[in-house]
Formats: sequence, structure tokens, C-alpha cells
Amino acid sequence: MATIYQVSEAAGVSLATVSRVMNGNAKVSERTRKKVEDAMASLGYQPNAIAQSLASNRTNSVGLLVSELHGSYFGDLMSTVEHVLKQNGKHVIITAGHVDEKREHEAIEFLKSRRCDALILHAEAVSDDYLKTLVDSKIPVVVINRKVDALDENCFVVDNERGGYMATKAAIDAGHKKIAYISGPLFKKDASDRLAGHKRALQEAGVTFRENSVFEGDFHESSGQEGMQHLQRTFSDFTALVCANDEMASGAMTAAREAGFDIPSQLSIIGFDNVLFSRYLYPKLTTINNPIHAMGEMAAYWVLQHVYDIKSPIPIEHLFEPEVVNRDTLGKL
Repeated sequence: MATIYQVSEAAGVSLATVSRVMNGNAKVSERTRKKVEDAMASLGYQPNAIAQSLASNRTNSVGLLVSELHGSYFGDLMSTVEHVLKQNGKHVIITAGHVDEKREHEAIEFLKSRRCDALILHAEAVSDDYLKTLVDSKIPVVVINRKVDALDENCFVVDNERGGYMATKAAIDAGHKKIAYISGPLFKKDASDRLAGHKRALQEAGVTFRENSVFEGDFHESSGQEGMQHLQRTFSDFTALVCANDEMASGAMTAAREAGFDIPSQLSIIGFDNVLFSRYLYPKLTTINNPIHAMGEMAAYWVLQHVYDIKSPIPIEHLFEPEVVNRDTLGKL
């Protein structure tokens, strides 16, 4: 088995330089890095990960907390973060909190126990105070899709209120006045912000908001179906339905077809997120683009720059703007 001494000799560099290359130190020229990596490859040298970790006080691993381990939204987030970090020699440890405060606490403690160098959190149930305490404990932390006061530099978030406003305004601009709404769970900031944007668009257009026009869902497809059925009973004759995410919009489309509605000639439906499947629904879903790919990418670059001293190839931005994606489910009256 090859040793670090043989790598040093084959590459013609010092042991310290070999160690810096193995630990991902940015202060090594590309020419020297390549010489060391070529020597390691030709000798079949495998660094001892535990020894590296002890020597550098780094594990080269980043913890990622998501709400769920399934679905297009979180799938895009996980694959983006993993891709960016893997390209830079870092590994990702992923766990889920399932939108439950106790389970999110446990998941974060698990990531800390794995000695992750940094944490990327899509945390929805733990309090702002808990997140502030976590940052104060000197663990590098970034938060995705949530704005926490006093942690602006650690947060990467889309303007959810504006996105909710844009979705409903698109329906109003198409001539709709009686607009129903399926929200996410309103204890979640993104869901409450999107509903606030919906209300603002109605108020701006002089349309009275009615409590029975809203069904509180859970961001899953089944609650979109349930919401559509409920709203037919409580807020009949609406001509447009705005949903706080694409999964619920998909469920609502299924329920609408089962009830005999043609989309969009009899009922218009708008989603939120612009996940991959939204363009493959029939009709193709009009939605709001939520740039989770860009937020995940930016969070990973932040970690590389602040934790590993690897300069980001793009400027670090923290606030992302939503956009209307016009497809085929919004019809004009």
C-alpha cells in the first residue's frame, strides 16, 4: 500500500504540500495540485479520511436538512447542492425534518454529531430564536426559503409575498374576479406570505376577499384534490383557482376534471414553484417560478467560500425574484 511519503517523493513536493492538496487547501497552485493528484493516482494512494479530519479539523462534509426526501422541489434542491459541493471535493449528508419541530431538532443534532463543517437548512418548524442560537454557536449555517431577522447574510429566499401577488394578479389580468385559493399550512412562513400576496392583489383590484374562498392544504397533491372539492361546496362558481404550490395544483386539476370542468375554458388554475412535472401536466401548468435550483446553488457556493475559502464563481445573492411562467391552464374571460 502506497504511503504519503511515496506520494511526496513521486510528485517532488514536501509532505506539507501533499497534505494541503488532500485537505482541499486553496493556497496550492493548479500545477502543483495536478502533480500531487497524478502521483496519488499512479500509486493508487487512498488518504485516510479519519486522519485527514483530525489533522485539518475538517470532515469535508456538509449537512443538508430538507423537509421531505421525495418530490420534485426537494429533489431539485438535494441534487443541486450535492452537485456543486461534489465538484469541489465535498460530501453531503442529508436528513429530513418532516416539518415537525422535534424531528427537525433531532435531525440538526444528528448532522452536528457527524461533525459536518457547515449546515444547509430548509427548516420550517424550528423557531427563529433556535436558528439564531445555532448561528451564534459558531457553526456555519445557511437557511433556504426562509427569512430570519438578523440573519440576512445567512438566508437565501424567494420573495414569496410577491410570488403570491403575481399569481393572483395574472388571474385578475385575464379577467377573473371570483378567485379561489388553496394555501399551504399557514404556520409556515412561505405559505402565509403567498396568501398575503394573494390578498394584496385582490385588494389592489378592488375585489373583496372572502374567508370561504380559501382552503388550507398541506402542500401535498391530495390536499389539492380535497381543496378543490371543498371550495366547490363553500365558494361555488369561482372561475380561477390559485394554488400555493404545483403539487396541490396538480391534485386540484384532477378533482376539477373529475367534476366535469374543462381547463382552462371553464376553470383556470395557477400553481407555484415551477417544478419539473408542471410542464408535463395536461394542460401544461401556468405557475410561478420559485428558483430553488438557484437558491441551492447559491447556498452551496456560500459554504464553499465562507468555510473552505473557495471563491464563488458568481456573486452571492440572497433574495430571489419570482416570475410568472405562462403555459396553458390560465384562460381569459
